[in-house]
Amino acid sequence: MRTTGRGQRLRLVAAAWAAGLMVAVAGCSEPPAEATSVAESATKEEIAGTGLHKMTLTAKAMERLDLATAKVAGGRGGLQVPYGALIYDAEGRTWVYTNPEPRVFVRAEVIVDRIEGDVVRLRKGPAAGTAIVTVGAAELFGAEFDAAH
Repeated sequence: MRTTGRGQRLRLVAAAWAAGLMVAVAGCSEPPAEATSVAESATKEEIAGTGLHKMTLTAKAMERLDLATAKVAGGRGGLQVPYGALIYDAEGRTWVYTNPEPRVFVRAEVIVDRIEGDVVRLRKGPAAGTAIVTVGAAELFGAEFDAAH
């Protein structure tokens, strides 16, 4: 059994470093002709009083991102999600993207209790049965904060 802590922070730092390197390398070339801006791929609506956004992707963006989802599991052990669903922000807060309706995504804060391999046990998070993004969450995070520009 692993717990959140130093190892998780090291993975976060390594991921941030790798992402920075990818941005630096990507900055050396022209974007592909088929690239579209966030404005062309998604609409972003602020959810009043929350600091969160409702992201609605176009059908083309959904096809291009090839997102995968799963449901938050619940039971005697509490809430659990796949490790791939987690997103960390610059302040170290942990999030997942919920998928409340087709092509719609909303970031939801979670509090991690512990990580056991590829399973994350949550102290706090979306209700059991809530659809969450398990592949492509980083791309949604980038789109929400327009990280491409």
